[in-house]
Amino acid sequence: QVQLVESGGGLVQAGGSLRLSCGASGSILSINTMAWFRQAPGKQREQVAGITSTGSTNYADSLKGRFTISRDNAKNTVYLQMNSLKPEDTAVYYCRVYVRLRSLPNVELSYWGQGTQVTVSS
Repeated sequence: QVQLVESGGGLVQAGGSLRLSCGASGSILSINTMAWFRQAPGKQREQVAGITSTGSTNYADSLKGRFTISRDNAKNTVYLQMNSLKPEDTAVYYCRVYVRLRSLPNVELSYWGQGTQVTVSS
């Protein structure tokens, strides 16, 4: 019903930058919040940042100033610009979107992307 395609991960040196993208497609009526999570080896998945349909954003306190979330509503795509990357940012990054389907307009559902690996070398 909803497909999420992530891209932009990779290997980068400490201090470098990456931009992740996550595009949603399918029988979507509307998208509310779009968010990025990450999960490092041996750790729980944590929310990195979120953005509402009106553009309000929130970030994990430890990441403020280095990461920026944005979205293109016309493309149903959310982005995560990551600057000044550190080895501890190494993780699989997942997008999560909260949508209403054309077939189920009164229910908000959430979907996860497949994840994209970000590796920051020291």
